[in-house]
Amino acid sequence: MKKWGKVLTFATVAMSALTLAACGSKGSSSSDSDKTVVSMYMPGDKPKNYSAMIKAANKEIQKTYPKIELDMKFIGWGEYAQKFSVMVTSGDDYDLAFSQDYTTNAQKGAYADMTDMLKTTAKKAYEKVDPAYWKGLTVNGKIYGFPINANVYAQNTIAFNNTFLKKYNLDPSNVKSYDDLEPLLAAFHKENPSVAAFAIGQGFKASPRAMEFPLGNSLPFVVDSDGKDTKVKNVYDTPEMQHILETLHSYYLKGYIPQDAATSSTQYNLQDNTWFTRQETVGPYDYGNTALNNSAGQKDKIVTEPITDAYKSEAQAQVAIWTISKTSKHKKEAMQVLNLLNTDPKLLNNIVWGLQGQQWNFTDKAAGKIKTTNKYKAGYFIGAWMMGNNDILYTQDTITPQQIQERKDNIANAKESAALGFVPDTSKVKTEITNISNVMSKYSDILNTGTADPIPTIEKMDKELKGAGFDKVQKTLQEQYDKFLADKK
Repeated sequence: MKKWGKVLTFATVAMSALTLAACGSKGSSSSDSDKTVVSMYMPGDKPKNYSAMIKAANKEIQKTYPKIELDMKFIGWGEYAQKFSVMVTSGDDYDLAFSQDYTTNAQKGAYADMTDMLKTTAKKAYEKVDPAYWKGLTVNGKIYGFPINANVYAQNTIAFNNTFLKKYNLDPSNVKSYDDLEPLLAAFHKENPSVAAFAIGQGFKASPRAMEFPLGNSLPFVVDSDGKDTKVKNVYDTPEMQHILETLHSYYLKGYIPQDAATSSTQYNLQDNTWFTRQETVGPYDYGNTALNNSAGQKDKIVTEPITDAYKSEAQAQVAIWTISKTSKHKKEAMQVLNLLNTDPKLLNNIVWGLQGQQWNFTDKAAGKIKTTNKYKAGYFIGAWMMGNNDILYTQDTITPQQIQERKDNIANAKESAALGFVPDTSKVKTEITNISNVMSKYSDILNTGTADPIPTIEKMDKELKGAGFDKVQKTLQEQYDKFLADKK
């Protein structure tokens, strides 16, 4: 689900730096001199039941580590990336933080090297994580972050509002691509022209079926996930992407896509009937549509059909990462907290489900089955995708043993992307990447939302990319990717 950020003024950023520095200092001391306080910064709003939650968490932590006290610090989604950047550049001595721009900051030396601590202090937690994550987090032979073991692969899907599917007797089962959406969008738009048939907006990215973006999908560089073609390409020059964009442009012209999509930050809430289709990312720990339906607050609100292939990828490996500051005074204690969040079911579940007896209760403790109460709602838990090893989470009693086995089988059978573990060194092309990013900021939204006629727009964009240094960056990436593939053999 997208979080729309806001731009901070210079004065606000400066004030944030002072505030965060102060927070960092507080995180290094304790009202109880017998305890080491581990600060843990994360995006999001502070839970309404935080006091009870952190009390229960520390009680559990102190069963194993009596001298540690955890202190979670929350920063709003719209401000987190900016404030995290300030924390990194100011050398704030935070202990744990939810990483942003992991590879770049790791290469800058902002994070503590976890390589040895993972094999000692957090050995049990380390061994429980899918090896694909460690490949995706290794930078110059070292590991600087602890991942959330969850959706190690994911697929982009077209999500359908089942309320409308039922109302108009529409069947989405044949949708395997953007092209296949046409008859359903047409039928729905005819009946509901004022409701977004395909609810997309600013920041939306169209998805090729099997490509990986080594510098992130805000930049145009891609490689094929299957490894059959080893060339680093401009995704917008590939026939597949151009066809997708032409399809989306046709939908835009027909009114299926909101006319202000390229500039709109409208939130189409899952639970509302303000949309017919949308693009959502789904992985094995979502148990099909279960996670989306939980978010929507209804068990059959959403139906999904995948439009991309399942690969364990670099992008998925870096979805959610906890890092320790290089200047942290409590590196070992921070790693001990990570160890427990990834091995202690009682600790983790009373954070991500809320409190036992309040937000949920066991229906079968031995099997780890629970049922949520009417107090389980937004503001009373922290998302599982950003907290700890999802393999030790309790499951709702509606999740069957067959679904759990299917999840395990799908993870085991998912292929690794050819580019998994490829971490480019961009130190010699920083200026060019900045220039390319500036060009893409002009064209990405109008192309991906279908607003612009793709072919002439891409031709114009490519000329500007060339002037920005695209060829130099492409050559640098190609040389490194060739070496990466050769070293794997």
